[in-house]
Amino acid sequence: MNDAQLLEPQSQEGAISFARGFVRSEAFMTLFREGMGLVEQTAAYLDGEGRKESAALPREVALTYATESMRLTTRLMQIASWLLVQRAVAEGEMTAEQARTEHSKVKIGDPMIPPAEHVVARLPERLRELMAHSLRLQARIRHLEEQMSGSAPLPANANPVQDQLASLQARLGLGR
Repeated sequence: MNDAQLLEPQSQEGAISFARGFVRSEAFMTLFREGMGLVEQTAAYLDGEGRKESAALPREVALTYATESMRLTTRLMQIASWLLVQRAVAEGEMTAEQARTEHSKVKIGDPMIPPAEHVVARLPERLRELMAHSLRLQARIRHLEEQMSGSAPLPANANPVQDQLASLQARLGLGR
């Protein structure tokens, strides 16, 4: 390993290698099934039981229901898009470069500020469950995306230059 490689926190090749391995793993297929299953469950709920429940809500809660169901649907479409692109890479239908291009078009969005807890508490329980599940799944996928791209954020107090210098000094047996 050369000095330049020692100084890089994670090489691009390492991220690509992780990505290639992950999308072909059983863990990815489990995540894929979970995500696509959540899309199906949500669609069934919103078209069926959810439609009935929303009609019975007071006007101010019905507005929150409409807003949160749109946010939920948007979040799930972003998740489904990400999962489908990853599966296409795993199956050789798309290259990693094509996948990066697709991801630049449809990104996993930043979590939106949720409504106040007392407002959410008035929403139907099943909608709240679907919202919570989708937010957990979104967070997991955002974390995976960071790992796969090699762009995991540094801790707030991290100083990469100092960390690398300390690492090099330790390897060379130099003290401060």
